[in-house]
Amino acid sequence: MATEAVYTVNQDPNLVDAHYTAMGVHPEYLQHYKRWAFLRRSFAGGYEWRLGQYLTKYIYESDADYLRRISTTPYDNHVKSIIEVYNSFLYRQPIKRDFGNLSNMPELQNLIKDADLEGRNFDSFMRDVNAMSSLYGSVCVLIDKPVSNARTRAEELGQGIRPYLNLFTPENILDWEYTRQESGIYELTYLKLLEIEQKAYGVPTRYYIREFTPDMISVTEYKPEKPNARFPVSETANTLGKIPAVVVYANRSPVRLIGVSDVGDIADHSNAIYNELSELEQLIRLSNHPSLVATPEVDASAGAGAIIRIPNETDAGLRPYLLQPSGQSIESIINSIEHKITAIDRMAHMSGIRTVQTRQQSGISMITEYAQLDAKLSEKSQNLELAEEQIFDLFAMWMGTNFQGEIQYPRAFHIRDRNMDMDILEKASRTVRDSLNADPSIKALINQKVTETLIKDPFELQQYQIKVKPSGPNDQMTLPNQMQHPAVTSTQDLVSHMREMIEQGYTNQQIIDLHPELAGLFGNSDAGQEG
Repeated sequence: MATEAVYTVNQDPNLVDAHYTAMGVHPEYLQHYKRWAFLRRSFAGGYEWRLGQYLTKYIYESDADYLRRISTTPYDNHVKSIIEVYNSFLYRQPIKRDFGNLSNMPELQNLIKDADLEGRNFDSFMRDVNAMSSLYGSVCVLIDKPVSNARTRAEELGQGIRPYLNLFTPENILDWEYTRQESGIYELTYLKLLEIEQKAYGVPTRYYIREFTPDMISVTEYKPEKPNARFPVSETANTLGKIPAVVVYANRSPVRLIGVSDVGDIADHSNAIYNELSELEQLIRLSNHPSLVATPEVDASAGAGAIIRIPNETDAGLRPYLLQPSGQSIESIINSIEHKITAIDRMAHMSGIRTVQTRQQSGISMITEYAQLDAKLSEKSQNLELAEEQIFDLFAMWMGTNFQGEIQYPRAFHIRDRNMDMDILEKASRTVRDSLNADPSIKALINQKVTETLIKDPFELQQYQIKVKPSGPNDQMTLPNQMQHPAVTSTQDLVSHMREMIEQGYTNQQIIDLHPELAGLFGNSDAGQEG
């Protein structure tokens, strides 16, 4: 089927609206492609961001001064930071994949080790899928298989012919069509993708357009110098009977295949911070290096201790003076930047995670924010779980079978503030310690929660629990499961209850700890010490 794997990159910025129209793009594509380019550069940062020239140009500012200001203005990349935090939470726990009838296929093992024929394993590929879907709102994963003249499956394995994955961002998805089936389900029945083949220096870049229908797959070459011409490359039958593509959404929009970015508003805030950082840099520069206003006859040199020579006949109103802006607005710009960073953390539900300074938050507000982040991550994990199942469905179709396995992503991420949890446990422990009639099972429970809070790694926690596992009735952690310990108020109750405790193997000190009322019963605070 189709051609060999071609590394898909974002579109050449030289392809302008006229070329898009010549290639025949979807109307929604023309509405969104500039926004997609902005999001891509917001995520990439660095030189890619500067190429977008998103810094506001001053009136009467020359091109040279504008480019110089772009090169000296830093970009605080909150977009990439937020997406990486999402990824770290989603893939902190292992993904459970039961491949069922596909488990023993060599092709599947090769796919897991090298998903895209470029060395990326399947987990790394899905991390990129999640990152790009969070950035753009949706992406397309193509499950392709190279054309081969092999006659048997063994020959295909020998030639390395197998299904592979290819990730396409919305900038490379030129056109699409959904058709409603008799069952009421909307099915993708047309897909047009752009692939860019990078060439060596001096060799023109080549643009390929791949068009998919349930029956046919065609590849044509697009040449920017001849936008109205078409140069056929190949045309093959689609043996699957459906388009082998999976659309992965971060958030759905009313338009099919168009998603809503997780970080769209955050990118706008990052751009605003970028412009304010430029203003801040200009203010600091002008404040530290004021401008000298003088007539052409004045002989002045720059630097500390400079000497300014003026003619004797210079009018007093024309004497040189320094023009220096007030530095008071610097503080207001810094406050504005901090306010925008706070807004970014709030939009991403990460005020308690990304902050580097203390912010006053009530306990209920922090718990609510963690719950919102947990719900968002749970929704993303469900989308990725569905996408993987659809990917392996198409993989199985390429292999001539059905996928009968199951993919399970984690649904609960237990995001919490450990410092706040420790404060609560400390107060609870103090309350239990100060209470005369405290239930020892509560104390054991508090100790268990403290251990779970302190030990973050699940494997380390499991090993610790095995190490300190109760070995007999003398261990206090086993007390809640053995017998009840109501307060004794009479000698008869005391005798019968203590006999049961001694038979269970309790020590003298454990009996005293469990029944502090013995001191009052005997009228002696040292009761029972001699056992």
